[in-house]
Amino acid sequence: MSTNYLELPKDLPRPFDDDAASHLHGMNFPGFALPATNGANVDVAAMPGRVVIYIYPMTGRPGVPLPAGWDNIPGARGCTPQSCSFRDHYSELQSLNTSVFGLSTQASDHQKEARDRLQLSFELLSDSGLRLKQVLDLPTFTVAGKELYKRLTLVVEKGRIQKVFYPVFPPDQSANEVLAWIRRNTQVDAAGDAPQPAHP
Repeated sequence: MSTNYLELPKDLPRPFDDDAASHLHGMNFPGFALPATNGANVDVAAMPGRVVIYIYPMTGRPGVPLPAGWDNIPGARGCTPQSCSFRDHYSELQSLNTSVFGLSTQASDHQKEARDRLQLSFELLSDSGLRLKQVLDLPTFTVAGKELYKRLTLVVEKGRIQKVFYPVFPPDQSANEVLAWIRRNTQVDAAGDAPQPAHP
């Protein structure tokens, strides 16, 4: 198993759409706060503008082995490249009035190490109690006795889920796919104001 978390193995298995996220489009994002890596508590539903939340299983840490068979679980590997893709496109997303958060079940101290090591420009949210699973019925899987979220990305605007990316593959292209969707679904008015949702 490759231990270079920045690169994806060439034979990485592709996840399939098991229909476990099809119910999410149009749902209200729950109005409770989750701890962030900067010590704040973030209520995504109350945030203005557009919010992208990429939900991932877990980031690996140098020197700490990943769970046995991790690379063979479709959709498991690639959390670090996905985070880096959003880091690299963060300024573009900001220019489109879009905030970004990563989210996993890992504790904030583990996430903070990843945020600092990867030099992320945004915060990571911890849902160690699987609260979003309880409210939104998010898809999960279990490995090494831990229940983790399957990889998916949500676009939330005014507290409502406007777009669901699931499955996400390859994970290192996640930010590109999100940017392409946002650009297709926004327009700038004649006065040059901030992008607004396009009419369906």
